[in-house]
Amino acid sequence: MRRLDATGAVVIEGPKACGKTATARQQAASEVLLDVDETARKAVGFDPGLVLAGPTPRLIDEWQVEPAIWNHVRRAIDDRQTPGQFILTGSAVPADDATRHTGAGRLTRLRMRPMSLFESGASTGAISLRAALSAELEGGSRSELEADDLFELLCVGGWPGHLHRSMEAALQSNRDYLEEVRRVDISRVDGVARDPERVGRFIRSYARNTATNASMATIAADTAGDDGVLRNHTALEYAEALMRLMIVEDQPAWAPHLRSKSVLRQAPKRHLVDPSLAVAALRTGPDKLRQDLELFGFLFESMVVRDLRVYAQAADADVYHYRDNTGLEVDAVVASHAGPWAAFEVKLGGERWIEQGAETLLRFRDRVDADRSGEPALLAVIVGSGTYAHRRADGVWVLPIGVCGP
Repeated sequence: MRRLDATGAVVIEGPKACGKTATARQQAASEVLLDVDETARKAVGFDPGLVLAGPTPRLIDEWQVEPAIWNHVRRAIDDRQTPGQFILTGSAVPADDATRHTGAGRLTRLRMRPMSLFESGASTGAISLRAALSAELEGGSRSELEADDLFELLCVGGWPGHLHRSMEAALQSNRDYLEEVRRVDISRVDGVARDPERVGRFIRSYARNTATNASMATIAADTAGDDGVLRNHTALEYAEALMRLMIVEDQPAWAPHLRSKSVLRQAPKRHLVDPSLAVAALRTGPDKLRQDLELFGFLFESMVVRDLRVYAQAADADVYHYRDNTGLEVDAVVASHAGPWAAFEVKLGGERWIEQGAETLLRFRDRVDADRSGEPALLAVIVGSGTYAHRRADGVWVLPIGVCGP
């Protein structure tokens, strides 16, 4: 509502089925659904005013189906000179068009993702990321999540439609989701025909490399089949199309000022927008993941990054990772636009792994030039289950994912 009060239109972007339309309908006074209303699509070319007319805020759902509507929305905002006129939702980003005005000053963008554990009710949210960035944390909160819960939550994913589905139904739905992406959506997003089999192998490779710094050349080579190796430039095109569908969301590297002469590595970490899609791509599930804890560890890290992104957005912050040429890596760095930052290591649990994570964070803290980048507001090891949120003697926090929230 704050965004609507401040600008002419709000553009809600996110992958299919993450709840964009349902969220927009909570504020909209009228709507037009361009993906299913053929008459409305024809009206965009004939008389756009027919589409834009109606009580405000007016929801224009899946606006990217008719990208020409963008300029007409912008003009209507200019003419009406009143905030809160439109809500546009989209599950794909149209190709850049030099004739389409950026919308600066008239439209604001809001990114939606699959639900965090807090939003789905699996986390208590007792530990607030916003409070952490203000250095205002209190310990003692206990997670109710057990290891078995984590396997299931990761496989089901943060899709609102899965809240009351069985595990089997959710797993099948996620596989069907990717099937639609590889067969239809990835070609529709920019009009380029692509081989569904190769696209499927590419997504599986991305899934196998979840939460790693795998290069695009590595992913391309891993996509090889009977039809040969995927060329690097083709792999980059696949990745770009999946990013525009908001199926892929890589984690960029953070570049703080350093005291040491370490050389920063800029390669992003690879993530699908929800780890449940990696589960679907790899045709696995809770039982198989219990037998492959290494893979589960990478997927758990991806789930934590998904949640941190949701919480960080509410705190006007972004989520990065850190890696340098000495081998020092930090799983997640949340940097606020106002300046404060926090660093996180992600571990499934166990005192030995928590100790290792804390040592990494302390080394990282000492490497950052605090005079130029500031002292960290929080250093924390995020774990899966079985512990209370508490602050260690060295100052590093141990936070179960089941108590984290915005």
